[in-house]
Amino acid sequence: MHTLRLFSIFAWLAIPTVMYGDYAHAGVLLLMALLYHNYMEQTSFPIGVKVGAAVVVLVGVLAQSGGFFLHMAIGQPGAPSLGTTITTIGAALLAGAILLLVYGLITAKPT
Repeated sequence: MHTLRLFSIFAWLAIPTVMYGDYAHAGVLLLMALLYHNYMEQTSFPIGVKVGAAVVVLVGVLAQSGGFFLHMAIGQPGAPSLGTTITTIGAALLAGAILLLVYGLITAKPT
């Protein structure tokens, strides 16, 4: 395993804590999605898994950022709403996709 690969794996594992800790921004999520595809290509998963993971990331990004806007529109301060539920679902989808990516990076055969 390459030395920098360990740093990448650690960074991917740390992203969900930043995303859900009130520091999430749509730009960060977009950048994550773009990088996700590049890293996913480095795995040895079948193409169907890669495409499925990309779809999960897209839905997760839309839910994560869209939930914030929905809560802003219909939510009450200090109280959960449909927006916070959607944001939580988006975070869970992104965390699952990241765990899949980390597994793929760990098990990928070096080129």
